[in-house]
Amino acid sequence: MKEQTVAATVENLEKVTAFVEKQLEDLPCPLKTRMQVNIAIDELFGNIAHYAYCPEIGLVTIRVEILKNPLAVIITFIDSGMPYDPLAKADPDTTLSAEARHLGGLGIYMVKKSMDDIAYEYKEEKNILRIKKLLE
Repeated sequence: MKEQTVAATVENLEKVTAFVEKQLEDLPCPLKTRMQVNIAIDELFGNIAHYAYCPEIGLVTIRVEILKNPLAVIITFIDSGMPYDPLAKADPDTTLSAEARHLGGLGIYMVKKSMDDIAYEYKEEKNILRIKKLLE
């Protein structure tokens, strides 16, 4: 398990993505899977950067765990920002036109659809959001 703690700012998104990619670089992981993981990081870290501490800037820890059987990655985002469960919101109605839909929620919906598991908990005054993606 590897961890990195950074300021929750949009400027650190590239650093976080590179950190996760470094953990995956020697694993058999299809390009499509890597792209799905990167999109999930972009959405989840971006949301933390934009909303968790607003208007202040706080820290977020990114934890990467590799599971062996089956081969999978678990990425955990931990922040002390405002409590917020992104999974509690209803999924957007994707049958509606973009104009008819309410704003927001599409990014987390895409993460939920592309990851193999996603879980949220608020524990010890921390938001803890975990995503899991099978790599093979």
